[in-house]
Amino acid sequence: MRTIDHWVGVPLCAIVSPVVALMDGVKNLFSRGPQTPKRLLFIELSEMGSAILVDPAMRNAQARGAEIFFLIFKSNRASLTLLNTVKPENIFTIDSSSLGSLIKDTLKFLIVARVRRIDTVIDLELFSRFTALLTGLCGARQRVGYHIFHSEGLWRGTMLTRKVHYNLHIHITKNFLSLIHAAFAKEIEVPFSKIHIPDSEVKLEQAVINPDMLKKVLSRIEQKASEAGIPFAYGKNRIILINPNASDLLPQRRWAQQRFSELIQAVHQHYPDDLILITGSPAEFVYVDKVRSVANVKNALNFAGQVTFAELPPLYTLSDVMVTNDSGPGHFSAVTPLRTVVLFGPETPALYGSVGNSIAITANLACSPCVSAANHRKTPCHDNVCMQAISVSQVLDNVVHQLQEADKAKGRQPE
Repeated sequence: MRTIDHWVGVPLCAIVSPVVALMDGVKNLFSRGPQTPKRLLFIELSEMGSAILVDPAMRNAQARGAEIFFLIFKSNRASLTLLNTVKPENIFTIDSSSLGSLIKDTLKFLIVARVRRIDTVIDLELFSRFTALLTGLCGARQRVGYHIFHSEGLWRGTMLTRKVHYNLHIHITKNFLSLIHAAFAKEIEVPFSKIHIPDSEVKLEQAVINPDMLKKVLSRIEQKASEAGIPFAYGKNRIILINPNASDLLPQRRWAQQRFSELIQAVHQHYPDDLILITGSPAEFVYVDKVRSVANVKNALNFAGQVTFAELPPLYTLSDVMVTNDSGPGHFSAVTPLRTVVLFGPETPALYGSVGNSIAITANLACSPCVSAANHRKTPCHDNVCMQAISVSQVLDNVVHQLQEADKAKGRQPE
């Protein structure tokens, strides 16, 4: 996808840019100046975690009176259901499983966007040329997104009417809120957005947990524990989640399987009566099982594929702490009270840290973070020393701290 975005995206942006500029010129002849967004579309195709991190920005737009819409890859649609900020009928999807479906759904979207009279588009992607083309061609009069200005490379044509400076020194949630300011601003700024965004604006809403689903997930945990011969009583025994995998898009984010196995052993030594669930998707079952078998801890269960995406909030609500690589679960859990420990290496928590009850661990090497929006999250590194430098004892200390805080919140007596 990156290769296509470069070799096809660049010439397409060059061809489409003057067409879009001509269309804008015609529209401006009949316009009466800036209009307040009424039907606002967010575009974020490939990052499931970003669908959570953009939620404060979407609620900000709603509070200003806009009806919001969202365009996302079909495979990532479920991420929008955790908080249900966008009405289901206002979610557009593109199936990226094949070139034919990608083209078909793209053309369908360009038609539907006009039918639904989208007047403002916010491109959340960091310099993707595909989303820039969708933004420029969807018919919206006002188009907001990140622009390179004097930076090198990553040219996307002239698809935007409101160009925002992407700030590498503030959290991504604040960068998203910066886009909202640009969309609603009465005057043009160069660059957008000349505002202060307080930390209070990035607080996430909490997911509404279905009691029946909560009972269903708890029953599944109890059944798995019973089948493994593990004595477990919810409320008496804690649930500790270990999420050892990370997306194949950036394998450098993975803490080693052996380290996770050692962590499970260490956690079990500290809390021998508690249940450890090693989580993952159905496709990660074998990966997770290797972590479990090496740890060889009876109270640790392979829980990969045991819950659906919709059941993650109930699972996180039932649990006390989770350790995870820098990946989606660190963000998904932020909509619940779950306390997390998130391991960072090639990326930085300063920009992409969870906004939940989270502790980020990073080695702060001179070479990291080595991936960013400026390099399409590509790195030449094949030896992730930044992750190897994180020790089991360091992670364990933070797990102990988070469990102590969870105990206080739940009124448990300290051990």
